[in-house]
Amino acid sequence: MNRPVSIPRISAVARLGLWPIPLAIIELALSQLARSIAHRHPAMFDRLGAHAGKRIVLEPTDLPFLIAMTLHPITPDVSIARSFRRQQNHARISGPVAALMGLAHGRYDGDALFFSGDLIVEGDVEATLAMRNALDDAEIDLLQEAAAILGPLSGLVEQLMRPAVPLMERITGLALTRGHSAAP
Repeated sequence: MNRPVSIPRISAVARLGLWPIPLAIIELALSQLARSIAHRHPAMFDRLGAHAGKRIVLEPTDLPFLIAMTLHPITPDVSIARSFRRQQNHARISGPVAALMGLAHGRYDGDALFFSGDLIVEGDVEATLAMRNALDDAEIDLLQEAAAILGPLSGLVEQLMRPAVPLMERITGLALTRGHSAAP
């Protein structure tokens, strides 16, 4: 019998510390990351099929903001806000940021998270499944993708950061790459 996975949560103190960060800075960084991923993994959007162009809101329940992504293959759109009108979205996925990042990195099983109640999916479930399958196939590594934004310096930055990942994952409880396990 499998032991239930304990999903780490961002503390209330850390959440308060994130509150004053201007949302425009987070949005700019995530938009650049999304465009780079789209450029580096165009086949990922083929996997979305009819769901390309749909807007999905990620609601990290332990962060003071939401992330809306429009899954457009050429120019994916990322918006950050404190709240979004539900009528404007095709789907919403909510859960701890560790679960969302672990899901993106293939560390957690989406079905297990859903059935345990750690992840809540509302709206167009087919679109969320298509997004999950596209991410799984692309084997996205967010550290590698973030480093790629730096162009010629990407290899050096990734080489310098990668050794620190296991420690950062233990401290934060977040899956920062596809390689190591952040889960206890």
